[in-house]
Amino acid sequence: MAVKIKLKRLGKIRQPHYRIVVADARTRRDGRAIEEIGIYHPTYNPSRIEVNAERAQYWLSVGAQPTEAVLAILKLTGDWQAHKGLPAPAPLLQPETKESKRRSFDEFAKALEGIGEGKGEAITQKKKADKKADEAEATAAESTEA
Repeated sequence: MAVKIKLKRLGKIRQPHYRIVVADARTRRDGRAIEEIGIYHPTYNPSRIEVNAERAQYWLSVGAQPTEAVLAILKLTGDWQAHKGLPAPAPLLQPETKESKRRSFDEFAKALEGIGEGKGEAITQKKKADKKADEAEATAAESTEA
């Protein structure tokens, strides 16, 4: 019996979330699974990925074949590299908190203060339009006098 590690889709129409499952290769996508070994929520920012590394290693060692999507997830978590004996990947980026964003903004603002003083509002004078209006009034005055 061929065993695959694949994604089982759950959720609403435009709000999917997946379970990483071990299932017979012949079962349908959302069909019966042998075991659930993780979750994947792609709509979260950043995506939420949780994999039971011990169970994933077991199933990979007994010959379960991951699908392309699951293989990408396993490479992100480092389980695939551990199975193949490769060096671990760089850690996943953690989302920035509001405090860290505010701190970086304040540092940037302080750096800008040292560059130069503000010149107030940016107001553009409409000199060309005023000249054209004056010329139009002058020609209109001349035509009415004649």
